Amino acid sequence: MTATLIDARARRAALSLPHTHVDDFYIDGDWRPAASGQRNPVVDPATGETWGSVPAATAAELDLAVAAARRSLSEWSALTAAERAGHLLRIADEIESRAEQLAHTNTRENGSPVSETLGAAANAAGIFRYFASLAGWLDAEDVRPFPAGGAETVVEKDPIGVCGLIAPWNFPINLVVIKLAPALLAGCSVIIKPASPTPLSIRFIIEAVAAAGVPAGVVNLLTGPGRFGDAIVRHPGIDKIAFTGSTPVGRKIAAACGELLRPVTLELGGKSSAIILPDADLTAVSRVLIRSCMRNTGQTCYISTRILAPASRYEEVVEMVADTIAAAPQGDPLDPGTVFGPVATAAQFESVSGFLDSARAEGARAVTGGSPVVLGGGLAEGVFIAPTVLADVTPDMTVAREEIFGPVLTILRYDDSDGTADEAVDLANNTDFGLGGLVFGADEDQALAVARRVDSGSVGINFFGSNHAAPFGGRHDSGMGVEYGIEGLSAYLSYKSIHRRTA
Repeated sequence: MTATLIDARARRAALSLPHTHVDDFYIDGDWRPAASGQRNPVVDPATGETWGSVPAATAAELDLAVAAARRSLSEWSALTAAERAGHLLRIADEIESRAEQLAHTNTRENGSPVSETLGAAANAAGIFRYFASLAGWLDAEDVRPFPAGGAETVVEKDPIGVCGLIAPWNFPINLVVIKLAPALLAGCSVIIKPASPTPLSIRFIIEAVAAAGVPAGVVNLLTGPGRFGDAIVRHPGIDKIAFTGSTPVGRKIAAACGELLRPVTLELGGKSSAIILPDADLTAVSRVLIRSCMRNTGQTCYISTRILAPASRYEEVVEMVADTIAAAPQGDPLDPGTVFGPVATAAQFESVSGFLDSARAEGARAVTGGSPVVLGGGLAEGVFIAPTVLADVTPDMTVAREEIFGPVLTILRYDDSDGTADEAVDLANNTDFGLGGLVFGADEDQALAVARRVDSGSVGINFFGSNHAAPFGGRHDSGMGVEYGIEGLSAYLSYKSIHRRTA
Protein backbone atom coordinates (compact mmCIF):
# COMPACT_ATOMS: atom_id res chain seq x y z
CA MET A 1 0.00 0.00 0.00
CA THR A 2 1.36 3.42 -0.96
CA ALA A 3 1.08 6.41 1.36
CA THR A 4 -0.67 9.62 0.24
CA LEU A 5 1.34 11.11 -2.62
CA ILE A 6 1.79 14.72 -1.63
CA ASP A 7 4.94 15.78 -3.45
CA ALA A 8 7.92 15.13 -1.20
CA ARG A 9 9.64 18.34 -2.25
CA ALA A 10 6.55 20.36 -1.39
CA ARG A 11 6.36 18.67 2.01
CA ARG A 12 10.00 19.52 2.76
CA ALA A 13 9.45 23.09 1.66
CA ALA A 14 6.35 23.40 3.83
CA LEU A 15 8.31 22.15 6.83
CA SER A 16 11.06 24.72 6.08
CA LEU A 17 13.73 22.04 6.26
CA PRO A 18 17.13 23.58 5.61
CA HIS A 19 20.16 22.30 3.79
CA THR A 20 22.70 21.66 6.53
CA HIS A 21 26.37 21.83 5.65
CA VAL A 22 28.49 22.13 8.79
CA ASP A 23 32.20 22.73 9.13
CA ASP A 24 32.96 22.01 12.76
CA PHE A 25 33.37 19.48 15.54
CA TYR A 26 32.50 19.72 19.22
CA ILE A 27 35.78 19.59 21.15
CA ASP A 28 36.45 20.77 24.70
CA GLY A 29 33.14 22.60 25.04
CA ASP A 30 33.28 24.52 21.74
CA TRP A 31 32.34 24.06 18.10
CA ARG A 32 35.73 24.19 16.40
CA PRO A 33 36.33 24.62 12.64
CA ALA A 34 37.57 21.49 10.90
CA ALA A 35 41.17 21.43 9.73
CA SER A 36 40.56 19.27 6.65
CA GLY A 37 38.53 20.04 3.56
CA GLN A 38 37.46 16.40 3.23
CA ARG A 39 33.69 16.05 3.62
CA ASN A 40 31.06 13.33 3.92
CA PRO A 41 27.72 13.98 2.17
CA VAL A 42 24.35 13.38 3.82
CA VAL A 43 21.71 12.00 1.43
CA ASP A 44 17.95 11.79 1.90
CA PRO A 45 17.24 8.17 0.90
CA ALA A 46 13.61 8.99 0.08
CA THR A 47 14.44 11.58 -2.58
CA GLY A 48 18.09 10.99 -3.43
CA GLU A 49 18.87 14.63 -2.57
CA THR A 50 22.20 15.51 -0.97
CA TRP A 51 20.94 17.97 1.62
CA GLY A 52 23.82 18.11 4.07
CA SER A 53 27.47 17.38 4.70
CA VAL A 54 29.96 17.18 7.54
CA PRO A 55 33.75 17.33 7.75
CA ALA A 56 36.02 14.35 8.26
CA ALA A 57 38.15 14.56 11.39
CA THR A 58 41.91 14.17 11.26
CA ALA A 59 44.19 12.27 13.62
CA ALA A 60 45.25 15.60 15.13
CA GLU A 61 41.65 16.50 15.91
CA LEU A 62 41.15 13.13 17.54
CA ASP A 63 44.21 13.84 19.68
CA LEU A 64 42.69 17.18 20.72
CA ALA A 65 39.37 15.59 21.63
CA VAL A 66 40.99 12.81 23.65
CA ALA A 67 43.23 15.29 25.46
CA ALA A 68 40.17 17.41 26.34
CA ALA A 69 38.33 14.34 27.57
CA ARG A 70 41.27 13.31 29.77
CA ARG A 71 41.60 16.81 31.25
CA SER A 72 37.91 16.91 32.13
CA LEU A 73 37.94 13.58 33.99
CA SER A 74 39.21 14.90 37.33
CA GLU A 75 36.56 17.64 37.58
CA TRP A 76 33.68 15.48 36.32
CA SER A 77 34.48 12.38 38.36
CA ALA A 78 35.00 14.47 41.52
CA LEU A 79 31.28 15.32 41.50
CA THR A 80 28.98 12.99 43.37
CA ALA A 81 26.80 10.76 41.26
CA ALA A 82 23.83 12.78 42.51
CA GLU A 83 25.43 15.95 41.14
CA ARG A 84 26.09 14.31 37.79
CA ALA A 85 22.51 13.02 37.80
CA GLY A 86 21.35 16.62 38.00
CA HIS A 87 23.12 17.27 34.72
CA LEU A 88 21.48 14.18 33.20
CA LEU A 89 18.04 15.43 34.18
CA ARG A 90 18.74 18.82 32.59
CA ILE A 91 20.01 17.08 29.43
CA ALA A 92 16.72 15.16 29.27
CA ASP A 93 14.69 18.37 29.41
CA GLU A 94 16.86 20.01 26.76
CA ILE A 95 16.53 17.05 24.40
CA GLU A 96 12.73 17.09 24.65
CA SER A 97 12.70 20.78 23.73
CA ARG A 98 14.39 19.85 20.43
CA ALA A 99 12.15 16.89 19.59
CA GLU A 100 10.71 18.05 16.26
CA GLN A 101 13.97 19.35 14.75
CA LEU A 102 15.73 16.19 15.85
CA ALA A 103 13.02 13.97 14.33
CA HIS A 104 12.99 15.71 10.96
CA THR A 105 16.79 15.61 10.74
CA ASN A 106 16.91 11.92 11.68
CA THR A 107 14.26 11.08 9.06
CA ARG A 108 16.10 12.92 6.32
CA GLU A 109 19.35 11.16 7.22
CA ASN A 110 18.19 7.54 7.16
CA GLY A 111 14.57 7.45 5.99
CA SER A 112 13.11 6.32 9.31
CA PRO A 113 9.40 7.24 9.26
CA VAL A 114 8.70 10.40 11.21
CA SER A 115 6.13 8.42 13.20
CA GLU A 116 9.19 6.59 14.56
CA THR A 117 11.62 9.49 14.91
CA LEU A 118 9.15 11.79 16.67
CA GLY A 119 9.51 9.45 19.65
CA ALA A 120 13.31 9.53 19.66
CA ALA A 121 13.65 12.59 21.90
CA ALA A 122 11.22 11.30 24.51
CA ASN A 123 12.91 7.90 24.55
CA ALA A 124 16.35 9.47 24.85
CA ALA A 125 15.14 11.69 27.67
CA GLY A 126 13.69 8.64 29.40
CA ILE A 127 17.06 6.89 29.22
CA PHE A 128 18.82 9.86 30.80
CA ARG A 129 16.21 10.02 33.56
CA TYR A 130 16.45 6.31 34.25
CA PHE A 131 20.21 6.39 34.67
CA ALA A 132 19.93 9.52 36.82
CA SER A 133 17.77 7.42 39.14
CA LEU A 134 20.75 5.11 39.78
CA ALA A 135 22.82 7.84 41.43
CA GLY A 136 21.93 6.59 44.90
CA TRP A 137 23.28 3.12 44.09
CA LEU A 138 26.48 4.63 42.75
CA ASP A 139 27.00 6.97 45.72
CA ALA A 140 26.11 4.44 48.41
CA GLU A 141 28.98 3.08 50.50
CA ASP A 142 29.59 -0.58 49.77
CA VAL A 143 31.30 -2.37 52.68
CA ARG A 144 31.54 -6.18 52.68
CA PRO A 145 32.76 -8.22 55.67
CA PHE A 146 35.29 -11.00 55.23
CA PRO A 147 33.47 -14.35 55.55
CA ALA A 148 35.93 -15.45 58.26
CA GLY A 149 35.58 -12.16 60.19
CA GLY A 150 38.19 -9.73 61.45
CA ALA A 151 38.29 -7.58 58.33
CA GLU A 152 36.13 -5.88 55.75
CA THR A 153 36.38 -4.60 52.22
CA VAL A 154 35.32 -1.21 50.92
CA VAL A 155 34.27 -1.66 47.28
CA GLU A 156 34.69 1.56 45.31
CA LYS A 157 33.14 2.23 41.91
CA ASP A 158 35.47 4.38 39.84
CA PRO A 159 34.76 5.67 36.32
CA ILE A 160 36.52 3.58 33.71
CA GLY A 161 37.90 6.71 32.00
CA VAL A 162 37.66 8.09 28.47
CA CYS A 163 35.16 6.16 26.37
CA GLY A 164 34.82 5.95 22.60
CA LEU A 165 31.14 5.67 21.64
CA ILE A 166 30.63 4.47 18.05
CA ALA A 167 27.05 4.44 16.78
CA PRO A 168 25.14 2.91 13.83
CA TRP A 169 22.85 4.60 11.32
CA ASN A 170 19.53 2.90 12.05
CA PHE A 171 18.76 4.57 15.42
CA PRO A 172 21.41 7.31 15.53
CA ILE A 173 20.06 8.99 18.68
CA ASN A 174 19.01 6.28 21.07
CA LEU A 175 21.93 3.98 20.27
CA VAL A 176 24.26 6.80 21.31
CA VAL A 177 22.24 7.74 24.38
CA ILE A 178 22.20 4.21 25.82
CA LYS A 179 25.99 4.56 25.95
CA LEU A 180 26.27 8.25 26.79
CA ALA A 181 23.87 8.35 29.76
CA PRO A 182 25.53 5.58 31.84
CA ALA A 183 29.01 6.81 30.89
CA LEU A 184 28.21 10.30 32.16
CA LEU A 185 26.59 9.09 35.37
CA ALA A 186 29.62 6.87 36.04
CA GLY A 187 31.90 9.91 35.78
CA CYS A 188 33.45 9.10 32.40
CA SER A 189 34.21 11.47 29.55
CA VAL A 190 33.46 10.50 25.95
CA ILE A 191 34.28 10.83 22.27
CA ILE A 192 31.20 10.24 20.10
CA LYS A 193 31.50 9.09 16.50
CA PRO A 194 28.15 8.79 14.65
CA ALA A 195 27.74 6.63 11.56
CA SER A 196 28.67 8.27 8.27
CA PRO A 197 25.08 8.44 6.89
CA THR A 198 23.65 9.98 10.09
CA PRO A 199 26.03 12.64 11.45
CA LEU A 200 23.66 15.58 11.90
CA SER A 201 20.84 14.55 14.24
CA ILE A 202 23.32 13.78 17.04
CA ARG A 203 24.26 17.47 17.11
CA PHE A 204 20.97 18.15 18.89
CA ILE A 205 22.15 15.87 21.71
CA ILE A 206 25.40 17.83 21.89
CA GLU A 207 23.42 21.08 22.04
CA ALA A 208 21.42 19.64 24.93
CA VAL A 209 24.61 18.59 26.75
CA ALA A 210 26.05 22.08 26.39
CA ALA A 211 22.80 23.77 27.48
CA ALA A 212 22.69 21.52 30.55
CA GLY A 213 26.04 22.89 31.73
CA VAL A 214 28.14 19.75 31.40
CA PRO A 215 31.78 20.86 31.83
CA ALA A 216 33.94 21.39 28.77
CA GLY A 217 35.70 18.29 27.50
CA VAL A 218 33.36 15.75 29.05
CA VAL A 219 31.50 15.19 25.76
CA ASN A 220 33.19 15.53 22.37
CA LEU A 221 31.81 14.89 18.87
CA LEU A 222 33.84 13.95 15.80
CA THR A 223 32.57 12.87 12.40
CA GLY A 224 34.27 10.89 9.68
CA PRO A 225 34.14 7.76 7.55
CA GLY A 226 33.93 4.25 8.95
CA ARG A 227 37.71 3.83 9.06
CA PHE A 228 37.93 6.76 11.50
CA GLY A 229 36.22 4.50 14.03
CA ASP A 230 39.31 2.28 13.96
CA ALA A 231 41.47 5.26 14.89
CA ILE A 232 39.27 5.84 17.95
CA VAL A 233 39.37 2.16 18.92
CA ARG A 234 43.18 2.10 18.79
CA HIS A 235 43.93 5.53 20.27
CA PRO A 236 46.18 5.16 23.33
CA GLY A 237 44.14 7.72 25.27
CA ILE A 238 40.89 5.72 25.06
CA ASP A 239 40.04 3.46 28.01
CA LYS A 240 36.86 1.73 26.76
CA ILE A 241 34.92 1.24 23.53
CA ALA A 242 31.15 0.86 23.15
CA PHE A 243 29.99 -0.05 19.66
CA THR A 244 26.69 -0.89 18.01
CA GLY A 245 26.78 -2.13 14.44
CA SER A 246 27.42 -5.11 12.22
CA THR A 247 28.97 -8.34 13.39
CA PRO A 248 31.88 -8.22 10.90
CA VAL A 249 32.93 -4.77 12.14
CA GLY A 250 32.35 -5.86 15.72
CA ARG A 251 34.77 -8.75 15.26
CA LYS A 252 37.50 -6.33 14.13
CA ILE A 253 36.86 -4.06 17.10
CA ALA A 254 36.89 -7.01 19.49
CA ALA A 255 40.21 -8.17 18.04
CA ALA A 256 41.75 -4.73 18.45
CA CYS A 257 40.45 -4.33 22.00
CA GLY A 258 41.67 -7.81 22.87
CA GLU A 259 45.14 -6.93 21.62
CA LEU A 260 45.07 -3.70 23.66
CA LEU A 261 43.38 -5.28 26.72
CA ARG A 262 40.76 -2.55 26.38
CA PRO A 263 37.24 -3.13 27.75
CA VAL A 264 34.58 -3.22 25.05
CA THR A 265 30.81 -3.51 24.79
CA LEU A 266 29.49 -4.78 21.46
CA GLU A 267 25.84 -4.83 20.40
CA LEU A 268 25.84 -6.49 17.01
CA GLY A 269 23.57 -8.16 14.49
CA GLY A 270 20.66 -10.52 14.92
CA LYS A 271 18.55 -13.11 13.16
CA SER A 272 15.76 -13.46 15.68
CA SER A 273 12.68 -15.66 15.44
CA ALA A 274 9.04 -15.19 16.37
CA ILE A 275 7.64 -18.56 17.42
CA ILE A 276 3.89 -18.71 16.84
CA LEU A 277 2.46 -21.44 19.03
CA PRO A 278 -0.59 -23.37 17.78
CA ASP A 279 -2.93 -21.62 20.26
CA ALA A 280 -1.80 -18.08 19.33
CA ASP A 281 -4.44 -15.41 18.66
CA LEU A 282 -3.43 -14.29 15.17
CA THR A 283 -5.50 -11.13 15.38
CA ALA A 284 -3.50 -10.11 18.44
CA VAL A 285 -0.27 -11.04 16.64
CA SER A 286 -1.20 -8.84 13.69
CA ARG A 287 -1.57 -5.82 15.98
CA VAL A 288 2.07 -5.98 17.11
CA LEU A 289 3.59 -7.62 14.04
CA ILE A 290 5.15 -4.58 12.41
CA ARG A 291 6.54 -3.13 15.63
CA SER A 292 7.95 -6.50 16.68
CA CYS A 293 9.09 -7.92 13.35
CA MET A 294 9.59 -5.10 10.84
CA ARG A 295 10.14 -1.95 12.91
CA ASN A 296 11.90 0.91 11.14
CA THR A 297 11.39 -0.67 7.70
CA GLY A 298 13.08 -3.82 8.95
CA GLN A 299 16.26 -1.96 9.92
CA THR A 300 16.33 -2.92 13.60
CA CYS A 301 18.78 -5.34 15.15
CA TYR A 302 16.53 -7.23 17.58
CA ILE A 303 13.34 -7.63 15.54
CA SER A 304 12.13 -11.15 14.76
CA THR A 305 12.36 -11.30 10.98
CA ARG A 306 12.02 -15.10 10.96
CA ILE A 307 8.46 -16.18 11.74
CA LEU A 308 8.17 -19.82 12.77
CA ALA A 309 4.64 -21.04 12.08
CA PRO A 310 3.11 -24.38 13.11
CA ALA A 311 2.42 -26.66 10.15
CA SER A 312 -1.18 -27.03 11.34
CA ARG A 313 -1.78 -23.29 10.79
CA TYR A 314 0.91 -22.41 8.28
CA GLU A 315 -1.21 -20.95 5.48
CA GLU A 316 -3.36 -19.10 8.01
CA VAL A 317 -0.24 -17.46 9.44
CA VAL A 318 1.08 -16.63 5.96
CA GLU A 319 -2.20 -14.94 5.05
CA MET A 320 -2.29 -12.91 8.27
CA VAL A 321 1.31 -11.73 7.91
CA ALA A 322 0.95 -10.86 4.23
CA ASP A 323 -2.32 -8.97 4.78
CA THR A 324 -0.84 -6.99 7.68
CA ILE A 325 2.29 -6.00 5.80
CA ALA A 326 0.50 -5.22 2.52
CA ALA A 327 -1.99 -2.94 4.30
CA ALA A 328 0.71 -0.72 5.86
CA PRO A 329 1.45 2.42 3.80
CA GLN A 330 4.86 2.90 2.20
CA GLY A 331 6.00 6.32 1.04
CA ASP A 332 7.62 9.58 2.08
CA PRO A 333 9.00 9.03 5.59
CA LEU A 334 8.15 12.65 6.45
CA ASP A 335 4.46 11.83 5.91
CA PRO A 336 3.02 11.00 9.36
CA GLY A 337 0.91 8.26 7.76
CA THR A 338 3.89 6.34 6.37
CA VAL A 339 4.75 3.04 8.04
CA PHE A 340 7.48 1.86 5.66
CA GLY A 341 10.01 4.31 4.29
CA PRO A 342 13.05 3.72 2.09
CA VAL A 343 16.06 1.67 3.08
CA ALA A 344 18.70 3.93 4.60
CA THR A 345 21.36 4.04 1.90
CA ALA A 346 22.03 3.06 -1.70
CA ALA A 347 24.46 0.41 -0.45
CA GLN A 348 21.78 -1.10 1.79
CA PHE A 349 19.35 -1.05 -1.15
CA GLU A 350 21.78 -3.16 -3.17
CA SER A 351 22.30 -5.53 -0.25
CA VAL A 352 18.58 -6.13 0.33
CA SER A 353 17.96 -6.51 -3.40
CA GLY A 354 20.64 -9.19 -3.48
CA PHE A 355 18.91 -11.10 -0.68
CA LEU A 356 15.63 -11.00 -2.63
CA ASP A 357 17.41 -12.35 -5.70
CA SER A 358 18.80 -15.21 -3.64
CA ALA A 359 15.35 -15.96 -2.20
CA ARG A 360 13.86 -16.33 -5.68
CA ALA A 361 16.75 -18.47 -6.84
CA GLU A 362 16.49 -20.77 -3.80
CA GLY A 363 12.73 -21.30 -4.09
CA ALA A 364 11.10 -18.94 -1.62
CA ARG A 365 7.63 -17.62 -2.51
CA ALA A 366 6.99 -13.86 -2.32
CA VAL A 367 3.45 -13.54 -0.99
CA THR A 368 3.64 -9.75 -1.09
CA GLY A 369 6.41 -7.44 -2.29
CA GLY A 370 9.61 -9.13 -3.35
CA SER A 371 11.36 -6.43 -5.36
CA PRO A 372 12.47 -2.80 -5.45
CA VAL A 373 9.73 -0.28 -6.14
CA VAL A 374 9.68 3.18 -7.75
CA LEU A 375 7.30 5.62 -6.10
CA GLY A 376 5.86 8.87 -7.43
CA GLY A 377 5.32 12.17 -5.69
CA GLY A 378 8.95 13.27 -5.80
CA LEU A 379 10.25 9.93 -4.55
CA ALA A 380 11.37 8.42 -7.87
CA GLU A 381 15.06 8.80 -6.95
CA GLY A 382 14.54 7.19 -3.55
CA VAL A 383 15.79 3.73 -2.59
CA PHE A 384 12.60 1.81 -1.80
CA ILE A 385 12.10 -1.94 -1.42
CA ALA A 386 8.49 -3.13 -1.39
CA PRO A 387 7.71 -4.60 2.07
CA THR A 388 8.13 -8.29 1.48
CA VAL A 389 6.79 -11.52 2.98
CA LEU A 390 8.55 -14.70 1.88
CA ALA A 391 6.79 -18.03 2.44
CA ASP A 392 8.01 -21.61 1.92
CA VAL A 393 11.36 -20.61 3.37
CA THR A 394 13.57 -23.45 4.55
CA PRO A 395 16.35 -23.25 7.15
CA ASP A 396 19.12 -23.70 4.58
CA MET A 397 18.13 -20.65 2.50
CA THR A 398 20.33 -17.57 2.64
CA VAL A 399 17.41 -15.37 3.76
CA ALA A 400 16.78 -17.73 6.68
CA ARG A 401 20.39 -17.59 7.90
CA GLU A 402 21.77 -14.11 7.27
CA GLU A 403 20.67 -10.75 8.62
CA ILE A 404 18.90 -8.86 5.82
CA PHE A 405 18.31 -5.51 7.57
CA GLY A 406 15.51 -4.41 5.29
CA PRO A 407 11.73 -4.77 4.91
CA VAL A 408 11.72 -8.55 4.50
CA LEU A 409 10.00 -11.21 6.63
CA THR A 410 10.55 -14.93 6.18
CA ILE A 411 8.05 -17.57 7.30
CA LEU A 412 9.34 -21.04 8.12
CA ARG A 413 7.23 -24.09 8.94
CA TYR A 414 7.72 -26.28 12.02
CA ASP A 415 6.16 -29.64 12.82
CA ASP A 416 3.70 -29.38 15.73
CA SER A 417 2.12 -32.83 15.22
CA ASP A 418 3.66 -34.14 18.45
CA GLY A 419 1.99 -31.36 20.48
CA THR A 420 5.30 -29.71 21.42
CA ALA A 421 7.27 -26.70 20.25
CA ASP A 422 10.52 -28.67 20.18
CA GLU A 423 11.16 -28.21 16.47
CA ALA A 424 10.32 -24.49 16.70
CA VAL A 425 12.85 -24.03 19.49
CA ASP A 426 15.46 -25.95 17.51
CA LEU A 427 14.84 -23.71 14.49
CA ALA A 428 14.99 -20.56 16.62
CA ASN A 429 18.32 -21.65 18.06
CA ASN A 430 19.73 -22.79 14.71
CA THR A 431 21.53 -19.52 14.10
CA ASP A 432 24.88 -17.93 14.86
CA PHE A 433 23.09 -14.99 16.49
CA GLY A 434 21.27 -14.55 19.79
CA LEU A 435 19.86 -11.06 20.27
CA GLY A 436 16.06 -11.01 20.35
CA GLY A 437 13.08 -13.27 19.94
CA LEU A 438 9.33 -13.63 20.46
CA VAL A 439 6.88 -16.29 21.54
CA PHE A 440 3.21 -15.82 20.69
CA GLY A 441 0.69 -17.98 22.52
CA ALA A 442 -2.61 -17.78 24.37
CA ASP A 443 -1.26 -19.87 27.28
CA GLU A 444 1.35 -17.49 28.71
CA ASP A 445 2.79 -20.09 31.06
CA GLN A 446 3.50 -22.33 28.09
CA ALA A 447 4.87 -19.36 26.14
CA LEU A 448 7.19 -18.53 29.07
CA ALA A 449 8.44 -22.11 29.15
CA VAL A 450 9.25 -21.91 25.45
CA ALA A 451 10.88 -18.47 25.84
CA ARG A 452 13.22 -19.86 28.48
CA ARG A 453 14.50 -22.39 25.94
CA VAL A 454 15.34 -19.77 23.30
CA ASP A 455 19.09 -19.07 23.31
CA SER A 456 18.92 -15.29 23.12
CA GLY A 457 19.69 -12.23 25.23
CA SER A 458 16.07 -11.02 25.16
CA VAL A 459 12.77 -12.71 24.39
CA GLY A 460 9.29 -11.17 24.41
CA ILE A 461 6.02 -12.93 25.14
CA ASN A 462 3.25 -11.63 22.86
CA PHE A 463 5.14 -8.34 22.35
CA PHE A 464 8.71 -7.03 22.32
CA GLY A 465 9.95 -3.90 24.03
CA SER A 466 13.15 -2.57 25.56
CA ASN A 467 13.09 -1.95 29.31
CA HIS A 468 15.56 0.74 30.40
CA ALA A 469 15.89 -1.03 33.75
CA ALA A 470 16.73 -4.48 32.35
CA PRO A 471 19.96 -5.59 30.64
CA PHE A 472 19.93 -5.79 26.85
CA GLY A 473 22.64 -7.63 25.00
CA GLY A 474 23.38 -10.42 22.60
CA ARG A 475 24.80 -13.90 22.75
CA HIS A 476 27.15 -15.57 20.27
CA ASP A 477 27.62 -13.42 17.14
CA SER A 478 25.20 -10.80 18.48
CA GLY A 479 27.73 -9.22 20.79
CA MET A 480 29.51 -8.96 24.12
CA GLY A 481 28.27 -7.27 27.27
CA VAL A 482 24.98 -5.51 27.90
CA GLU A 483 23.40 -2.07 27.87
CA TYR A 484 20.55 -0.70 30.04
CA GLY A 485 20.01 -1.41 33.72
CA ILE A 486 22.55 -1.39 36.53
CA GLU A 487 24.42 -3.93 34.44
CA GLY A 488 24.79 -1.39 31.65
CA LEU A 489 26.04 1.23 34.10
CA SER A 490 28.58 -1.24 35.50
CA ALA A 491 30.18 -1.46 32.05
CA TYR A 492 31.50 2.09 32.61
CA LEU A 493 32.91 1.39 36.07
CA SER A 494 36.20 0.06 37.34
CA TYR A 495 35.91 -1.63 40.72
CA LYS A 496 38.49 -1.27 43.49
CA SER A 497 38.53 -3.34 46.69
CA ILE A 498 40.12 -1.74 49.74
CA HIS A 499 40.69 -4.24 52.56
CA ARG A 500 40.96 -3.15 56.21
CA ARG A 501 40.97 -4.76 59.64
CA THR A 502 37.99 -4.41 61.91
CA ALA A 503 38.21 -3.97 65.69
